[in-house]
Amino acid sequence: MEALDLARWQFAATTVYHFLFVPLTIGMSLVVAILQTAWVRTGKSVYLRATKFWGKLFLINFAMGVVTGIVQEFQFGMNWSEYSRFVGDIFGAPLAIEALLAFFLESVFIGLWIFGWGTLPKKLHLATIWVAAIGSVVSAYFILAANAFMQWPVGAVINRERGRAELADFGAVLSNKVLVNSFPHTLFGCFLAAGALLIAVSSWHLARRRDLEVFRPSMKLGAWAVLIGFAGTLISGDTLGKVMTETQPMKMAAAEALYETARPAPFSLFTIGTLSGEAPTFSLDVPGLLSFLATGSFNGEVQGINDLQAEYQQTYGPGNYRPYIPLAYWSFRLMIGFGALTALLALLLLWLTRRGRLPDDPMLWRLGTWSVAFPLLANSFGWIFTETARQPWIVFSRMKTADGVSPVGAGTVLTSFIVFTVLYGVLAAIEVGLMIKYAKAGPPSAEDAEPRPDKEGPLSFAY
Repeated sequence: MEALDLARWQFAATTVYHFLFVPLTIGMSLVVAILQTAWVRTGKSVYLRATKFWGKLFLINFAMGVVTGIVQEFQFGMNWSEYSRFVGDIFGAPLAIEALLAFFLESVFIGLWIFGWGTLPKKLHLATIWVAAIGSVVSAYFILAANAFMQWPVGAVINRERGRAELADFGAVLSNKVLVNSFPHTLFGCFLAAGALLIAVSSWHLARRRDLEVFRPSMKLGAWAVLIGFAGTLISGDTLGKVMTETQPMKMAAAEALYETARPAPFSLFTIGTLSGEAPTFSLDVPGLLSFLATGSFNGEVQGINDLQAEYQQTYGPGNYRPYIPLAYWSFRLMIGFGALTALLALLLLWLTRRGRLPDDPMLWRLGTWSVAFPLLANSFGWIFTETARQPWIVFSRMKTADGVSPVGAGTVLTSFIVFTVLYGVLAAIEVGLMIKYAKAGPPSAEDAEPRPDKEGPLSFAY
C-alpha cells in the first residue's frame, strides 16, 4: 500500500475510535448534571446515588477521550503536513479557542466537581458540573467548525502563490451553513449514545433485581434521552440533508447510489450496483422520498452521480470525482438503522415497564444490555459517511486528499499505524475493563454517597 492509503486508514481508525468516547462524554455530562440538579432540588438520596454512580462512568470515559483525542492533533503534522499547511490559517483560530476556552473550561470545572463534594456549597458544586457540560458542548462546536470548513470552505481566500487558504472572515467560518446544521445533529447523537448507556447498565442490574430504586428511573431517563435524541437526529438530519444537497450534491447522490438525475428521485431500501459502480442493476425504492429529503419537495430534481461526474470534470479538470459508492450507500443506511433500532428498544422498554412493571424475560434485558453498541455504531457510520463520501476532496473543491499527505515513505506511516493500533488496543481493554468493573459494582449506599466535608484536610477525590 502507498503512504496515502496507509495515512487514510490510520486517520480513519483513530478518528472512529476517538469518536466512540466523544458522544458519551457530551451526553453523560448532561445526564449527570440533570441527576445532580434533581438531588439538589429534592434532597432525595436516590438521585445522589445515581449521580455518584453515573458520574464515575462519565469520568472514566472522559479521561479516555482526552487521551485518544491528543493523537488526532499529532496526525495533522505526521501524515498530513501538506493539508495542515493549507488549512492552518483557518483551523488555528477555532482549534485554539476550543483548547484554551472550551477544553480548559471543561477540565477545570470537572476537577472542581470531583474534589468539591462536601467542600463547596451544594448549589455552587452543582454549577461546576453544568459549566463542565456546557464546556463540552462548546468544545464540540469549535471542532465541528473546523470540520465544516472541509465540507464547505467559506470565510477564506486561496493564496495560489503560497499554496494555502488564508482566513478572511472568521464570522463566516463560525456561521458556516454546514456547521449550523451539523452541530445539533451531532448533539442529538450524543443524547442517543448516553441514553443507550443508561439503558444498557440499568438493564443488567434490573435483570438481577438489584438497586431497583436507582436503576428503574435511570433506565426510564435513558429511554427518554434515546427517544429525544432520535427524534432530534431525524429533524436535524432532514435539514442537514438539504444543506448537503446544496453544498455537496455528489455526496447526496452517493448516499442513494443515484446514478442518473431523476425527478422525482426515489429512496432505495436496497440496491445492487454493477461491479464498475457506474449503474444499478436492482433497487427496491420508495418513490419520491429522496426528492423530499434533498429538496423538501416530493417532486424535486436530484442530480445523479454520472451527470455530476461530467460536471466536475468540466469544472475541476480530468479525474474521478465519485466516492466509493457502496461504502457511502451502506454507511448512510446503517447510521439510520442502528439509530432507529435503539429508539425502538427504548419504546419497548418504556411500554413493558409502565406502571411499575418489571418483565422477567431475560432476552429483553440481554438486548437492553447490548444496546449500548447501537448508537455508537450509528455515530461511527455517520462519520464514515460524512468523511468518505466527500472524497476525493480533503477540502471540498479546494484540495484533493492525495495532495494533502506528508512527503514520507509508506514504511514510516505503517510503523506509526501499527504503534497507534496496539496502543489503542491496550486503551480499549483498559476502558472496557474499567467500565464493566464499576458498572457491575452498582451505586453507593445512601450513607456512603452522602458528601462529608473535611474542613481540616485538603480537597480529596470523592470516588
